[in-house]
Amino acid sequence: MGTERARGIFIALVLTAATLLAVLEVTAERRADPGPKRDTSWVSALRDVDEAIARGDMMSAAAARHEAYRAAVASRTWEGYLAAGDAALRLGEATRGRAAAAPDARKLYLAALFRARSQHSLDGVLQSTEAFNRLGDLDAVAQGLSIARDLAGPDPTAQARVRRAADRSTAHATTPDTHGDEDF
Repeated sequence: MGTERARGIFIALVLTAATLLAVLEVTAERRADPGPKRDTSWVSALRDVDEAIARGDMMSAAAARHEAYRAAVASRTWEGYLAAGDAALRLGEATRGRAAAAPDARKLYLAALFRARSQHSLDGVLQSTEAFNRLGDLDAVAQGLSIARDLAGPDPTAQARVRRAADRSTAHATTPDTHGDEDF
């Protein structure tokens, strides 16, 4: 029991340190280079996360997750933030520290949600809302659905997508292992 607790603490510390390093590095980069952003690829960083997890190399996976976070910030897209949040959870699950990874994933999902809103992307808002649904964060789901309703406006097709998303989130609240995301 003590070993599992120590492992959980270690995983939480590694994830927290990686997040802090990412924030510091991005802040330093922004100060050092106010010019155009270099081309970064969160997709390749995510591939590196998954490959390291598959090899069982959790230190490399944590470093790649850090790079995925940096690339997501640099990309300024909701897709990057959402994918980085998913990667945080995959790393947490691989290290049996999903609960420790959930707060980092939530922050990234929030960034994805608000980036999608600012980009007027109903798809992005719905996918972010589904991510919160998978986390069981019902307050964030409600907020996402509210934003989605606003973005859908009077478009009946878009409103129907939001209604289906709301129905699935209600179903998920009663059955937590359901992941219906066909319209998200």
